[in-house]
Amino acid sequence: MADPGKLHILTFPWLAFGHLIPFLELAKLIAQQCHRISFVSTHRNIQRLRKLPPYLSDLIDFVKIQLPEVDNLPEDAEASIDLPYNMVRYLKIAFDELQIYFVFTASFLNFIGPTWITLENQDYRVKPEDFTVKAKWIPFKTAVSCRLFQINRRFKEAVIDVSDMYRVAATVDGCDVVAIRIGHLPPTTSDGGSEDQNENWLEIKEWLDKKEKGSVVCVAFGGETKPNRDELTEIALGLEKSEFPFFWALWKQRGAADNEVTQLPEGFEERIKGRGVVCTSWVPQLKILSHDSVGGILTHSGLSSVVEAVHFGKWLILLPFWTDSGVISSQLEEKKMGHEIARNELDGSFTRDSVAYSLR
Repeated sequence: MADPGKLHILTFPWLAFGHLIPFLELAKLIAQQCHRISFVSTHRNIQRLRKLPPYLSDLIDFVKIQLPEVDNLPEDAEASIDLPYNMVRYLKIAFDELQIYFVFTASFLNFIGPTWITLENQDYRVKPEDFTVKAKWIPFKTAVSCRLFQINRRFKEAVIDVSDMYRVAATVDGCDVVAIRIGHLPPTTSDGGSEDQNENWLEIKEWLDKKEKGSVVCVAFGGETKPNRDELTEIALGLEKSEFPFFWALWKQRGAADNEVTQLPEGFEERIKGRGVVCTSWVPQLKILSHDSVGGILTHSGLSSVVEAVHFGKWLILLPFWTDSGVISSQLEEKKMGHEIARNELDGSFTRDSVAYSLR
């Protein structure tokens, strides 16, 4: 007979590794209390997750599912990292068709506002400029808002497909219960898994061990964000100009459907040899951030990266590209917990000088 004090918990994260990995870490923490976990995702996504430590393998069951077929969604695209940004909407359609439950953060629900405003097309937020000021339903003083260039991208997205805000509002409106997460669990750097002896990590650690304490900049923009060629050039030359040692985790391509392979400025890697490292394969970001030689992170303001950096006491240089990360960045600046790189308000462009200045 099953122990009535033990739970069987189902987890089903959104198909992005910025969600899959934290969900797996949460699953491991829960399993350590002897609760059973069913972790649901696609076959290819589960294959790409790190192996479980042996002592948890009997408590966490990976449940592999097949995504519904959707027009224009490549057969091997099972996570956002497998697609260029303009094709992620097809992955969202497939995910919607699974009709699973979803959990929202309080800050994002506050951002979209009461669901009837979005679903009934009320004239509260009808143009991009409406999102650059405090929403009328927020009762306290705050400067947290979107930048014009960030919300412009969302408005363009809404023209060709259902917007994320409408998708969230419709989901919340159809829920019997809305569960809102409060606070964050501290990240863990080691659970006895195989990653501690991973050859890739050992090489990175050897390089970090040679650097002075707090001197290295970790550069990472997550699996959801891919700067365009001009943005990438300014980031690279800004890092070079800053003269700080850095470790850059850089995705070259987002799946086979991505026609624009990332190209760094000519001669860049040769010029920064010894001072900087550009790694185009998967890296254990949590372990890198926990290393004493890392002083801070240049980040897209993704929630997981921010929580990890704050936990390890690293400074935050913020370069958000989308609305959700823009709101997070705005909150961090308001609380004086991070510094956002100066940008053009209309198109979001920035310069190598602003990157170097912010790092210094």
